[in-house]
Amino acid sequence: MNRKIIKRLLTYCKPYQLIIIVIFVLSFFSVCLTLLTPVLFGRAIDSLIGINQVDFNALIVQLMIIVGVIVVCVLVQWLLGQFTNKITYSITNDLRDKVFEKLHLLPLKYIDSHPHGDIIGRVINDIDLIGNGLLQSFTSLFTGVVTIIGTIIIMCLINLSIAIVVIVLTPLSLLVASIIVKRTHVYFKEQLEIRGEMNGYIEEMIGNQRLIKAFNYEKTNEKRFQEINQRMHVSGVKSQFYGALINPTTRIVNSLVYGAVGVFGAISVLNGHFTVGLLSSFLTYANQYTKPFNEISSVMTEMQTALAASQRVFNLLDEQNESFVVNPQIVNDIQGKVTLKDVCFSYEPNVSLIKDLNLKVKSGQTVAIVGKTGCGKTTLINLLMRFYDQNNGVITIDDVDTLKMDRDYLRKLYGMVLQESWIFKGTIKENIAYGKSDADDEEIIAAAKKARVHKFIMKLPDGYETMIEEDGGNLSQGQKQLICIARIMLTKPPMLILDEATSSIDTRTELQIQEAFDIMMEGRTTFIVAHRLSTIKNADIILFMDKGRILEQGTHQELLDKQGYYYNLYNSQFNLG
Repeated sequence: MNRKIIKRLLTYCKPYQLIIIVIFVLSFFSVCLTLLTPVLFGRAIDSLIGINQVDFNALIVQLMIIVGVIVVCVLVQWLLGQFTNKITYSITNDLRDKVFEKLHLLPLKYIDSHPHGDIIGRVINDIDLIGNGLLQSFTSLFTGVVTIIGTIIIMCLINLSIAIVVIVLTPLSLLVASIIVKRTHVYFKEQLEIRGEMNGYIEEMIGNQRLIKAFNYEKTNEKRFQEINQRMHVSGVKSQFYGALINPTTRIVNSLVYGAVGVFGAISVLNGHFTVGLLSSFLTYANQYTKPFNEISSVMTEMQTALAASQRVFNLLDEQNESFVVNPQIVNDIQGKVTLKDVCFSYEPNVSLIKDLNLKVKSGQTVAIVGKTGCGKTTLINLLMRFYDQNNGVITIDDVDTLKMDRDYLRKLYGMVLQESWIFKGTIKENIAYGKSDADDEEIIAAAKKARVHKFIMKLPDGYETMIEEDGGNLSQGQKQLICIARIMLTKPPMLILDEATSSIDTRTELQIQEAFDIMMEGRTTFIVAHRLSTIKNADIILFMDKGRILEQGTHQELLDKQGYYYNLYNSQFNLG
């Protein structure tokens, strides 16, 4: 699995092949300069050996060369760091763009069925872990491999027997590291999953603080959070414990190697086979030879975290996109005739919600949908907008099957005002123009006037340029709703969907908005989801739904005359029963 993940991650490096080549060249050059330094120090030490035999001229030359090599090496390593950061942040930027683009392609079923905090964690935290823990490790791995190979060659040239001692003992550290790494990956993967769960829970709690405080639910939430936090703590301790074992265990083995080189080298010096300077160089090479193993083992913890994060990100990218139509159809000169024939739908395979639903809506008619909570009102809207596709049956607009239409095109046919108004951080002008980015100021103001929000906007210090906080934090619920209504009035769609569009507005303003809606709805097919039955008396068709089926349909007066389900619901609201 790890190989597949790494291989896939490397595909994101293709646009930066030139930078990668530069990094490899700089890494190789840096290693060569690093390997050259011990030889120069050895020569400098040898020029100091002997009573009254110090060769100051040779010493000065060697020191000047050493300083020059160190300066060049520092410069190369600085450039190496710059290019490594460049490619790391470029790839993580591309990956984050890819994931964000994927979020717009995913069906709503995925978004609805996964904690939003977990999805956010994959887009932000997991990709950061990939950049910091994996991409930057590639340079360390390459540099380490080149250092090991170069050091082996030089040590073999200096003294083959001592070099063999080093080469034979060193694999022990790799064996120890590999055993520990296998144990750590499981815990790092578990830790990221729990972190995603925690992100989702925290986001849910922050978004519902008023409700939590209203029900004094803080203690219960704390217990739930502590349970998640405890699981994360246990998983984190285990993963860090095993990860922390890698470096010291490999260092013990490497210290044994260094000690063995020192003993054998000292014996060789006493026997006259080595100079002191050469022994110093050899000891440095032995240390350099083991250092890459230490570095590689130290980044193993970060790499395991990054691999687990990569798997979570790629799992998201591998999710199935919304289906698309190869040769999409369009409606020429749309009239707004909507037909549902034998429509069946369920969110869960074994739980039927809508079954054999039939409905014919003529052009320009207003259809109100009422019923108890969970009766299928919102589900019907989801099917009309193709947020979800029906399991069976056909939905048509002007006799064109909506499943044969492009989703973007279909959704532009409807103007939708939801009960939960959505406002983003930006100016009021930008929020109103969200559905029509090329709208001029006159169009925006005209839409605001129709939505009865123009006077309120003009009372603000900066008028239409007033900055709205995230999620409309500096506006009331009613003001946010009015801006959303203005947004739809600006787009002038051929059909409308109003899902409790005036639920957060005071009665006086609601009457004004209703007048504006009446004007806007003229000639447009409109679907209204309503709980307050007083707002739908003038609808052409009222559908009373229960358990995904239409139990009654007709005008307001017709349904009252039947004295059935609608009659009972209407009287219960107005205490007329």
